[in-house]
Amino acid sequence: MKTYEDIAGDGGSNIIEQVEALGEKLRARLDRIKYKVALMSGKGGVGKSSLTANVAACLVDKGHSVGILDADLNGPSICHLLGVKNSHKLTIDDRGVQPGTGSHNIKLMSMDMLLSSPDSPVMWTEEADATAVWVSTMESTALRELVADTDWGDLDFLLIDMPPGSDRIDNIRSLIPELAGVVEITIPSPLSQHIVSKSITKNNKMKVPIIGLVENMAGYTCPHCEKEGPLFEGEDVENLAKQKNIPYLGKIPFDTRIGRKTDSGSLYYMDNKSSVTGKAINSVVEKILKSIK
Repeated sequence: MKTYEDIAGDGGSNIIEQVEALGEKLRARLDRIKYKVALMSGKGGVGKSSLTANVAACLVDKGHSVGILDADLNGPSICHLLGVKNSHKLTIDDRGVQPGTGSHNIKLMSMDMLLSSPDSPVMWTEEADATAVWVSTMESTALRELVADTDWGDLDFLLIDMPPGSDRIDNIRSLIPELAGVVEITIPSPLSQHIVSKSITKNNKMKVPIIGLVENMAGYTCPHCEKEGPLFEGEDVENLAKQKNIPYLGKIPFDTRIGRKTDSGSLYYMDNKSSVTGKAINSVVEKILKSIK
């Protein structure tokens, strides 16, 4: 298999220079960001995106500048969580594409901001016979451009909201080799733990640093009396972390106010820091900070 360097001449397209220029631009963007952290789960529906948004809010509350890259290209949700409407138009200047600004000045970039309407799906082609390899290549290219073209500016943290599954971490690691690590997220259910276990195994084999495992929706908290009750039945998630030899970052109980805040484009943590769930989010963030600093 030939590489670009093996090609004798490129027909005037300057493809080698273009690839090198994109790499330099990407590097210049990322060098202005102190810590890059990916939040991922093997399974969808575990509250990963909502937790990412509230972790960002907690970091902002501690005085950090934060951006979120919505790497879930086909199911983006960060804009909705941070109150950025589809009508928001991206601006491009000589510095690059300016990211959107959501609640509490959190910067964000998402495919949602490129769609024509709120209910428009992400479609890489209208051809019914498009191959999976072709679509995957398009997704990888789009992800690279979202990172390289966005003028993030100086940030303390860039949180990367990963799609369900573990395949996209390969793309992120190639784009961001200095990734501080990943936070794995699961709920107590046996199925979710089974799938996140595969994600942890893959990251260990690929030598992707794992900051730790979060047990989300670990019971529920009554918004009136703050009493906790069971939500899912399953094995001890902390025991799974011990088996995989990774840190257990803690459990976060579900609070019904999270859903209401999400739908209003606000962030639960900022208004509920002293709640059981708010304190749990803060504890997880403190452990993340301790791990990467």
